[in-house]
Amino acid sequence: MFQNIIIGQYVSKESVIHRLDPRAKLAAIFILVIITFLANNWLSYGILASVAVVAILLSKVPVRFIYKGLKPIFIIIIFTFLLHLLLTKEGELIFTVGWFEVYEGGIMQGAFISLRLLLLVMITSLLTLTTTPIDLTDGLEFMLNPLKRVGLPAHELALMMSIALRFIPTLLQETEKISKAQMARGVDFTTGPFKERAKAIIPLLIPLFISSFKRAEELALAMESRGYRGGEGRTKLRQLQWRRNDTVLFIFILVIAIILLILRL
Repeated sequence: MFQNIIIGQYVSKESVIHRLDPRAKLAAIFILVIITFLANNWLSYGILASVAVVAILLSKVPVRFIYKGLKPIFIIIIFTFLLHLLLTKEGELIFTVGWFEVYEGGIMQGAFISLRLLLLVMITSLLTLTTTPIDLTDGLEFMLNPLKRVGLPAHELALMMSIALRFIPTLLQETEKISKAQMARGVDFTTGPFKERAKAIIPLLIPLFISSFKRAEELALAMESRGYRGGEGRTKLRQLQWRRNDTVLFIFILVIAIILLILRL
């Protein structure tokens, strides 16, 4: 189950999206996330979905791979849709089944929130799928640099965020391995009362925490043995370069944002 989650994974491809500067991608993702929250009609969601689909096709990341990664999210999306269908009592009454009443507003709100969740996962996953951890760290550090004036350790924070993203797939694989080992010993995670299933998770969490701390210690030792001393005075082997395609992307996203803001009015 966990091996299908794509958050934090990088897929090496020769595509125009992979070649973009990480700063341009971070700025574009930031703007897209904001306007996704502001979208409130079918046309806005249609434009955002088109942008996400075109970006995925341009990235050359296999669509089947992204679909497999989105499958675990579908459960949350369906649950969100059903929750809105059940609780929202706005607009015209569409049909009634016993005590269960479905209103037009419930269908619309459920569909919009479900689409919003799906788009947010697709857009943010595309960032890590097309950006190496090193580029992501450099891009994040550049974006956080202005906050150094108020004492924020930009380099350390960017490194911490990129390491956290990088290790999500590793931790999920570790969770899968430990859960299979526990199931082989007779532990049942799927059936029985909620209290029993909650207890069964404890033997899964303890070795996972121990493994995570051990991995973090090994990583810290490896960095120290290579002379890592934080970002102060640190030089970079490869400098980030802002190219014409980055400017085109930034202007395109700004135009999309302005169009969606007009559609919202």
